[in-house]
Amino acid sequence: MTNILIVNSSPNPDNSVSRALTAQFAEQFQTAKPDSRVTQRDVGLTPIPHVDQDMVNAYYTPPEDWSAEQVGVLALSDTIVNEVEAADIIVIGSPMHNFGITSGLKAWIDHLARVGRTFNYTENGPVGTLGGRKVFVITARGGWYHEGAPAAAMDMQEPFLRTVLGFVGLDDVTFVHAEGVTGGTAGIDAAEAEIAAITATETVRAA
Repeated sequence: MTNILIVNSSPNPDNSVSRALTAQFAEQFQTAKPDSRVTQRDVGLTPIPHVDQDMVNAYYTPPEDWSAEQVGVLALSDTIVNEVEAADIIVIGSPMHNFGITSGLKAWIDHLARVGRTFNYTENGPVGTLGGRKVFVITARGGWYHEGAPAAAMDMQEPFLRTVLGFVGLDDVTFVHAEGVTGGTAGIDAAEAEIAAITATETVRAA
């Protein structure tokens, strides 16, 4: 069985391009591989709290020294990490907001990136612990930010996600960009075709 974690971060409940595309991924994968299991985490419609100082203090406290309050503070972060650890494939729906990611997705990342849990400091630098999983980031962008496009230098979304996901060991990342969505459907059509190809290929690999 293949476990798929879908993380949606659009705050738009009705007309979200990224939501439609992550739903396509899940549906097509499950159609081809019915025994796959999908877990949903929606940080767009059900926002999680941003990290505060109590959480930071708990992150840097050894587990054996946690107080009862710190255990409670870390409960949601533990759940988020557990969901990622249980997944074989992670699909992130990421609309571009102000050239980067949504605040909801940033909060999810801040709950996921935990010293001693999803990365460790070593003599060779930080090493992530979440390797061995495939990640697909499906973006929706109003304009065109691909390499060679006039606005390419303004893309803070893909570079940030590649860096922070790689930091926790999730370095097998494929991006599917639905670009130019405010000006027509060509970018959406291209993304849909790319997802169809990916789900067919990943189903074969996971069989």
